[in-house]
Amino acid sequence: MRSRLIIAASACLAALAMGSPVLPAVPTAAGLWEKIDQSGKPAAWFRIIECGGVYVGRIVKIFPQPGENPSDLRCTQCRGDQRNAPVLGIVLIKGMRRDGQSYEGGSILDPRDGSVYNALMQLSPDGRKLTVRGYIGLQILGQSEIWQRLPDNAQPPRFTACPKS
Repeated sequence: MRSRLIIAASACLAALAMGSPVLPAVPTAAGLWEKIDQSGKPAAWFRIIECGGVYVGRIVKIFPQPGENPSDLRCTQCRGDQRNAPVLGIVLIKGMRRDGQSYEGGSILDPRDGSVYNALMQLSPDGRKLTVRGYIGLQILGQSEIWQRLPDNAQPPRFTACPKS
C-alpha cells in the first residue's frame, strides 16, 4: 500500500514539474514555407506574416539553378515600386484575409514575368501544408502549389517587417 502511495505521489510531482499541459495554438499561415520543384528539390522559401489582420508573404530564400546568382534576379517586368526590385525579399503575396483555415481576397505576384493574379490559400488542419492558388477571374482558371511548413528558426528572421502600404 505504501509503495502505491509513493508511486502515485511521484507521478503527481512529475506531472507538476512538467507544468500544466498547453493546448496547441490554432495554426495560421504565418510562418516560413518551402516550395519544392518538380524534381523534388527546394525551389524557394517564403515568409508569411500577419499585418493588421492581413497576411502578406515575401520570398526569403531562392535555391538557384546552376550558374544562377539569386542576388542578380530582378522583377524586370513588375509594375510600380516593385519594378526592377530584387526577387529575394520581394512581396509576393498581398492582401490575404483569414476565414478559418482559408485565406482569400488577396493577390500573388509571379516575379518571373510580373503577372499579378487573384489568390487564395488553404491551410491544412494540422498547419503543416499550405495550398496556394493563383487564378484569373474564376478560381477554376488557375494553378495551385502546395508548400510545406518549415521551422521558423530554419532561417534568421529577416523580412519580418510589414511592408509599407
